Amino acid sequence: MNLDRMRRYAETETVDVVVIGTGAGGAPLLARLAAAGLTVVALEAGANRDPATEFVPDEAMSADLYWMNERVSGGKTPEAFGANNSGVGVGGSTLHWGAFVPRADARDLRLKTETGKGEDWPLSFSDLLPYYEEVERFIGVSGPANYPWDADRRYPLPPVKRNAPAQAMIAGCEALGVKASDGPVAVVSEPYAVGGIPARVPCRNCGYCHQGCRNGAKTSMDVTYLPLGLGHGAEIRPNSFVHGFERDRQGRITAVLYRQGEVEKRQRCAAVFLCAGAVETPRLLLVNDLANSSGQVGRNYTAHVATQVWGTFDKPMRMNKGYPSAIITEDMVRPKDADFAGGYLVQSLGVVLQTWSDQVARGRGLWGRDLVRYLDRYNWTAGIGINGESLPSEENRLTLSDEKDATGLPKPLIRYSEGENEARLKRHAVAFMRQVWEAAGASDIWVLERTAHTIGTCRMGTDPDRAVVDPFGRSFDTPNLWICDNSVFPSSLAANPALTIMALSLRAADRFLDRAAPTAVGQA
Repeated sequence: MNLDRMRRYAETETVDVVVIGTGAGGAPLLARLAAAGLTVVALEAGANRDPATEFVPDEAMSADLYWMNERVSGGKTPEAFGANNSGVGVGGSTLHWGAFVPRADARDLRLKTETGKGEDWPLSFSDLLPYYEEVERFIGVSGPANYPWDADRRYPLPPVKRNAPAQAMIAGCEALGVKASDGPVAVVSEPYAVGGIPARVPCRNCGYCHQGCRNGAKTSMDVTYLPLGLGHGAEIRPNSFVHGFERDRQGRITAVLYRQGEVEKRQRCAAVFLCAGAVETPRLLLVNDLANSSGQVGRNYTAHVATQVWGTFDKPMRMNKGYPSAIITEDMVRPKDADFAGGYLVQSLGVVLQTWSDQVARGRGLWGRDLVRYLDRYNWTAGIGINGESLPSEENRLTLSDEKDATGLPKPLIRYSEGENEARLKRHAVAFMRQVWEAAGASDIWVLERTAHTIGTCRMGTDPDRAVVDPFGRSFDTPNLWICDNSVFPSSLAANPALTIMALSLRAADRFLDRAAPTAVGQA
């Protein structure tokens, strides 16, 4: 994005707010605070990119969109990190995200009350609803005129075009009597303009959403909230890796320490919003022994169960064409025959060739000539996958390893083990997805085990002994520190996290500004 004309602040000047991270957590609140007249500086570890020249339909050439510094993974079901769940650059993970934006189900916010398992959120769905609606309007969410699981919901744009995998999922669900619909997608299906930012053109259906969107049809923070923030006087400093803080005798943060290249720098500030994600946020806190009187920083790490089912069809699928995940069913958010707590969403899938090759080699164990023969079926294959609840556990946690990475900080060590609830949910989901794909006409069906997203580690709550931040994201220990990213989630929810992160971001900004929350359309 163009940073040439933005306002610039002196490092010796005490700005009102420093925002660490420019993704779904940092960007909305940056815009909100700047629009209120505050002086705001955002520090982003990654580069600023020109979409026209640096976002390319090539997976290997897009690797620098992902946070690839080594993370040590352990536990009984260790996670793969990198391209699957972390991003870096001005815009954060929204540069490469899939842009699937379902709202949280109200029942998931009260999972422990409902089932005795998991953790309740210290807020209600009605607290989130007005912010969901505001975000959907501003970023331009495309979706159906009538959402089958919420009669009151309205999206600002019509659905994106369905590709062949989407049509196959619709056919399979209809054959089984399962409701399926065009999903809520943060991709503009028509020309779209909102105040304060340049108008956006509709999706061209190129299929390379995870390699950065060249024309800005896919929502990312660099085409939505960040330019809005710059227009109100915020500054963004790319390639600025934060590693420390200065504090006064009362424990308040007075300056943020960061590195640009080999140069050490320092920005004085009155408050900090830490929005670096569920791995880098707790790592920074642990390195600096900050905001952790509860001992909860790093604990309750979780990730969505994201198992996929793939199959071969008699007719061409060409899954690299069009938006990859156009269809959703929420019928399994609470399956009637469930033997587990929570539930899962199901969406259609299409991936481009290198990702597909990696998944086949890992998921089917193919190599050499057998791998090449199977890859020749690429144009006739398609998939569906889940986003499923994973219960928090204090034993699943992030700590600091004895090794250091290129930044000079200890590498994060993440121990993650799925439990019996996740295993039961997964078995149910695989059986359901097999049925859908068989009904759609697929053959040679196989299963890919995977997880998605990084969640937890600095959870919100009302008890300072059991949580890191309050229900608005403010630290219990450090009064001028706020955390706003997926690290504050008390539970994973079944929904993809980005929409909820953006909603929480605006809610935190309003609390910081001591504003009343907006009124939802459904509540007016």
